[in-house]
Amino acid sequence: MTCAVQKFPDGFAHYPLYFSPDEQATLIDAVKAGVAQAPFYQPTMPRTGAPLSVVMSNFGPLGWVTDKERGYRYEDAHPKTGTRWPTLPDLLGQLWDDVSGFPARPEACLINWYRQGAKMGMHIDNDELDVRAPVVSVSLGDPAMFRIGGPTRGGPTQGIKLFSGDVVVLAGEARLCHHGVSKVFFGESALVPKGGRINLTMRRVNTL
Repeated sequence: MTCAVQKFPDGFAHYPLYFSPDEQATLIDAVKAGVAQAPFYQPTMPRTGAPLSVVMSNFGPLGWVTDKERGYRYEDAHPKTGTRWPTLPDLLGQLWDDVSGFPARPEACLINWYRQGAKMGMHIDNDELDVRAPVVSVSLGDPAMFRIGGPTRGGPTQGIKLFSGDVVVLAGEARLCHHGVSKVFFGESALVPKGGRINLTMRRVNTL
């Protein structure tokens, strides 16, 4: 009996436990400070207005937002309070420098909080003007089942269980592949206050 070998798209990279427990705690403290300035809010889908199951905030000069009226986009201020987004933490900037292979720093870092029952449908990150830059993602707190497919929606996917401190990079071919989170293993980590998973996703928005 042989086991099937998973084939991930070219440009996909997984760095298990990239961040130590102390560094993970430092990042959670940065998230708590960030959302004190730019609180978590409930985003909604374009056209339908259906709420996403995650709540969101952002680090950086730009933040990814979505609502029924104006859809997916990047804004320089919080959509509910009008305040500017908090500065990207140093640990995340250093991570980008270490793994991205891109000469310019990210302009946006989406903070997603997956509470009990939350998930993320299959999607492509293509609201950016420069997709040559990778997407760099950090998992904190409860583990999650991450799935990645191909450029066409509905095709076969590969899954990988991400743990707190793991980093994923989508570059090259993988940069425009569908991906999502099918399950969060709620209650397996005590790192996130009130439980769940924090996902930090760094993106370059504008061209150099």
